[in-house]
Amino acid sequence: MSRGAEIINRIRDHQDTDHYQKLNWTGSFEQYLDMVLENPKLVRTAYQRVYDMVLSYGSREYEDSKKRIVHYNFFDDPMMGGEDAIFGLDVPLMKLVNIFKAGAYQYGPEKRILLLHGPVGSSKSTIVRLLKRGLEEYSRTPEGALFTFGWKDPESGRIDWSPMHEEPLKLLPMDTRRALLETLNERTDYPVVLEGELNPFCRYMYASLMQRYNGDWTQMIEHVVVKRVLISEKDRVGIGTFQPKDEKNQDSTELTGDINYRKIAEYGSDSDPRAFNFDGEFNVANRGIVEFVEVLKLDVAFLYDLLGASQEHKIKPKKFPQTDIDEVIIGHTNEPEFRKLQKNEYMEALRDRTVKIDIPYITKLKDEIRIYQKDYNSKKIPNKHIAPHTIEMAAIWAVLTRLEDPLKGQLTLLQKLKLYDGKSLPGFTEENVKELRKEVKREGMEGISPRYVQDKISNALVSELEEAYINPFMLLKELESGLRHHTLISSDDLKKRYLEILGLVRQEYEDTVKNEVQRAISADEDSIKKLCANYIDNVKAYTQKEKVRNKYTGQSEDPDERLMRSIEDKIDIPESRKDDFRREIMNYIGALAVDGKQFDYRANPRLQKALELKLFEDQKDTIKLTSLVSSVVDQETQEKIDVVKQRLIENFGYNEQSATDVLNFVASIFARGDIKEQA
Repeated sequence: MSRGAEIINRIRDHQDTDHYQKLNWTGSFEQYLDMVLENPKLVRTAYQRVYDMVLSYGSREYEDSKKRIVHYNFFDDPMMGGEDAIFGLDVPLMKLVNIFKAGAYQYGPEKRILLLHGPVGSSKSTIVRLLKRGLEEYSRTPEGALFTFGWKDPESGRIDWSPMHEEPLKLLPMDTRRALLETLNERTDYPVVLEGELNPFCRYMYASLMQRYNGDWTQMIEHVVVKRVLISEKDRVGIGTFQPKDEKNQDSTELTGDINYRKIAEYGSDSDPRAFNFDGEFNVANRGIVEFVEVLKLDVAFLYDLLGASQEHKIKPKKFPQTDIDEVIIGHTNEPEFRKLQKNEYMEALRDRTVKIDIPYITKLKDEIRIYQKDYNSKKIPNKHIAPHTIEMAAIWAVLTRLEDPLKGQLTLLQKLKLYDGKSLPGFTEENVKELRKEVKREGMEGISPRYVQDKISNALVSELEEAYINPFMLLKELESGLRHHTLISSDDLKKRYLEILGLVRQEYEDTVKNEVQRAISADEDSIKKLCANYIDNVKAYTQKEKVRNKYTGQSEDPDERLMRSIEDKIDIPESRKDDFRREIMNYIGALAVDGKQFDYRANPRLQKALELKLFEDQKDTIKLTSLVSSVVDQETQEKIDVVKQRLIENFGYNEQSATDVLNFVASIFARGDIKEQA
């Protein structure tokens, strides 16, 4: 057997013809009626279908700064394995889904234009792309099935399908339709709605057949064939996308269809619906979604079409009456275009019919990091090592540019970032974080785009230096040099602010790696446990006003205040708060004992940090890290340094070269004598 035959056989073995037949089902109108009576959800509006589609992927709830947040799994992009996953925008996405829900229940938003508004690169297009792709996938599931109809010529067997993929129940006489909808509405969560008339082509076919059979509807309906519809942007079924071109060349027929001049000779008139192409974006998007890219750049003539489509659910094709549509109209625009809309008094009608959803930049560090890690990781870039904190520092800088300076003077911008990210700071509670978010109006609507950072990461990865890895300093240098030519930064003051923030990030990185090397040096588990046990014994004796037994002399002594303070000082526990901190530790140990659990110092991050810093202080002189700077290292010291380097590789994700460089960098700080204890 040839290799080609093997491939063909493999395809034959894995193909699912039953599934194909279900997706391409055709049948009679009567069969479809039976299906609808069994499952009323087949007759859904576009808003209902989109809302159900989002819910079909599930959701989860969590609390952030005492606010209940719903995360919809759909926006994790399960269809493509997370390729277009949206991070850190749960709040605006909640608002968007709530609008879909309100539209599904016919509360009003179904008659509005949804406008995603935000700075460049804030995921507006990605959100719409997800919705379109999700609707395509959903229409291929049993839960998302929808159907349309066509007219079969009994002589030729040719079927002319509804050009706008309309709901077959529109063929029912109005009184029968109303009675059926009442029956269906007894079994659904939200209202089954079927408004409007057939499109001009189907009205013509309907009228012709009714005339042929002298008004006998039952004979007319025998010519109707119902089929399943698969929504597809590429096939222009259920999804339309309109992107404004040159203002002088905009043509409204792109939205509502145009005359087919070749068929005029066949049918004799340009007002015959058979000589019209119902292929405008509004036509093809019927029962699905129409996207308007940069919607506010549309010509005024287009905006009139948009107003009617949103409020009345009608469009006006050339030379034909108003035609009913049912679709989610969603557009997106950036800040400058939206400001134009606000200033233009002639656009008041559009503003009145628009529901604006702000899509800001991310203001949570962990979510910004996830954006970059999705594209820049060891799996996608196996041949170049990305040193620890490289992505993190770029993300810190990006988020800091989007934050507004805190109104409270005692809080720094970097501390604000950490509070937003869920870190705890002494003196600040979740209520304070909630207040911080309330006091800002435009946070996240300005700043550096993720695209800019992604471009600079790419530059660093392909740098002419051809280093085997990239580190934060390399990337921060790229970010800084790019600011000189950034097309969206025209203000010198803004450029100066961004450069100052880069300085903050460099200091943060310096503090981070100093702490990391300190932890690597003091990562002797046994030594930390002994130090911790000694500390706890003394704290217990202190809080219970007891003596401590000296294990060497066997005599009872006062608690070692010097030892306790040397540890507590490492995390800035003031003298006035030492009793509170010690009681907190003992209460925690006591609560664990009640549950039959043992105390582990790692369960208390502050205590763990204090112990590590104390041990580092005790051991740093024995390692003589500063000798690295002098290039004269004795064998014993080199062995100790190699142990630290190995810990950096195994515990913190460095490779040989990046670990060496970090040690050299921290050693240079030691040599300057400016090593500072971390709080």
